[in-house]
Amino acid sequence: MSLVAEWSRIEPALVDVDLLEEMAQGFQAYSAGKCVVPPVGELLLEEPRGEVHIKYGYVRGGEHYVVKIASGFPGNPALGLPVGDGLMLLFRQDTGQLARVLLDEGHLTDERTAAAGALASKTLAPPDVRRIGILGTGVQARLQASHHARVFPNAEFLVWGRDADKRAACAADLSDIGLLAAPADDPELICGECTVIVATTSATTPVLRSDWVQLGTHITAVGSDTPEKQELETDLLARADRVVCDSLEQCRLRGEVAQALRAGALDEGAVVELGAVLSGAAPGRGATEEVSVCDLTGVAVQDLRIAEAVHGALG
Repeated sequence: MSLVAEWSRIEPALVDVDLLEEMAQGFQAYSAGKCVVPPVGELLLEEPRGEVHIKYGYVRGGEHYVVKIASGFPGNPALGLPVGDGLMLLFRQDTGQLARVLLDEGHLTDERTAAAGALASKTLAPPDVRRIGILGTGVQARLQASHHARVFPNAEFLVWGRDADKRAACAADLSDIGLLAAPADDPELICGECTVIVATTSATTPVLRSDWVQLGTHITAVGSDTPEKQELETDLLARADRVVCDSLEQCRLRGEVAQALRAGALDEGAVVELGAVLSGAAPGRGATEEVSVCDLTGVAVQDLRIAEAVHGALG
């Protein structure tokens, strides 16, 4: 067995992995207190601008622990390079021996994030979802649409981004893979048409206002993974009937929940973790007309579950 697997080997192995189930099991273990997940390691580079996230952890009694490094450098496309890169290191929990090096180029982080977003929407969305709005036009926007299409196979997609050419290109790419997708001129239009909205931008000022959002809408927000980023108005979290997050400990410091807590717009006691909703320990959506928000900042147990699943699929 080769310890080192490059993306060319990893990608076909993902076909045999049920990512939504892996994420569901990981979130439930996390919310049940079975995981050891230290605070996120983070490097924020200024010139050129870039982010490096280091996440690591294990499940007590499990087989492995994981160390993941993932980067994002927004200026890379001008150099002919992808925005993201990264790798995952999987070690045996009993001996510390290296079990696998996954040179995934950051793709496994993208995939587990998209799968978690689809899982959150599946768990909290109102019935009869016909249109899904995607805010953002990058890799995560495309992957969120792809994973959501598996959960909501009859849904149409509306795509918004600040750049008209990029939102048209994103919608065209989604159409090319068989999704019903069209660009939208502004996010307010998306709010009027869609009962599920997925926010994937790197915005530091809100792109989604509370008064645009109709009753019976669910919002999954995945873009705000640092203390500075914010996609949703804090009033939207204050208004929501259900506020859910992946990790309350992380979301005290980063993401939409952190922004709302700092603004005094949200009581921490009103926030529940996705794993608790999945296990039935906390309530999810109640009435159809409720507004729900799920804030996903990315937890190391997601990296562990996808790394272990790929490791097993590779043999």
